Amino acid sequence: MAQPKTAVVRSDLDIVIARTMARDLAKAMSFGAIDQARIATAVSELARNVFLYAGTGKVTVREIDKSGRKGIEIVCEDQGPGIPDVDLVMQDGYSTSRGMGMGLPGARRLMDEFELKSQEGVGTKITCRKWKSS
Repeated sequence: MAQPKTAVVRSDLDIVIARTMARDLAKAMSFGAIDQARIATAVSELARNVFLYAGTGKVTVREIDKSGRKGIEIVCEDQGPGIPDVDLVMQDGYSTSRGMGMGLPGARRLMDEFELKSQEGVGTKITCRKWKSS
């Protein structure tokens, strides 16, 4: 298994780097084109949130194997302001940036597993996984 790869996010270019890093790993792991696009899109949404709301953070992607089941895991973490109401931001249509509100709920739908931990004044950590179809 390859070593995890990490991208530091502090600009628009870093969002592209994180997206490409995730897509490249998914491709190397033989995920289909549709799943590669789903993974890349989820990473774009998550990395954009890191940049918009925390200013800086990191995205780590790695190959995982759970009881012979292979997948990709993405961890996005920042030391930003945190999310005061996680349930609210996970609702479709909710947006604090006057956007479409597809960010976090959209990323959750694109992945198989999605876990968000946030503490005000400490930061946010999102871990999501996509499993290869057998």
